[in-house]
Amino acid sequence: MTARGYFPSVARRQPGRTWGKPGTVNRPPEERPVRRRRRRPRAGRERRPPGVLLKEFWNVPNLLTFGRILIIPLFIYLAYQASPLASLLAGALFAVAAITDVVDGWLARRMGLVTVIGKFLDPLADKLIVLAAMVMLVRLGRFPAWVAILLLSRELVVTGLRQIAASEGMVIAAGQEGKWKTALQLVGIIALLVHYRHELDLWVWRGPVSFNAVGQVLTYLSVVFSLWSAGVYFRGFLQMLARRGQGGGSAEA
Repeated sequence: MTARGYFPSVARRQPGRTWGKPGTVNRPPEERPVRRRRRRPRAGRERRPPGVLLKEFWNVPNLLTFGRILIIPLFIYLAYQASPLASLLAGALFAVAAITDVVDGWLARRMGLVTVIGKFLDPLADKLIVLAAMVMLVRLGRFPAWVAILLLSRELVVTGLRQIAASEGMVIAAGQEGKWKTALQLVGIIALLVHYRHELDLWVWRGPVSFNAVGQVLTYLSVVFSLWSAGVYFRGFLQMLARRGQGGGSAEA
């Protein structure tokens, strides 16, 4: 028996009666206090104080990355002039951007300055300057449009696979073929930007060099490695999905 002389099962069947905490009995629903559920932070994510992103931005690796974005208008202007000197300067500027890409990543890891904003800016800067270079090379007739479309499509597909894998807690490690693709593509773009014949006096070669011819060869080689590395990424992605479906442990290929 309850305090009011009802069995619980009987009390639940009483029409028009509201049972709950003191102060809410017999109160219509619209007058009852609203209970708000407190949101719990997601597992693995800590709340960070305001202004942390702005503070993280002002470190050397992120400033180098942001500098690569800022030089894109100057790079486009030099490439558009298409004169031997302007083309040489455009190629040199692109080479500086490629070097700073390596340097800022090394500094971030070395100094413990890997930040959220850096993870966003670094791939963004890379893709923006490569996209600007390909568009200008196609515009100047030094780069086939279908090659640019193929290379950019490959980047989008691989980036999408990485994002899907990351959302599932899996990692697709970069293989050697992907690194060769990047090296050949960057050096090929630099050579195509320089474009003209220049005299070289190196211990392996002395004489005029057609940078356009060198760039064409390296670009088509980068296409081969791009397709190869994309196939490796896709195969690794499917293998990890199959392993995940079977309850496998390792997520890194």
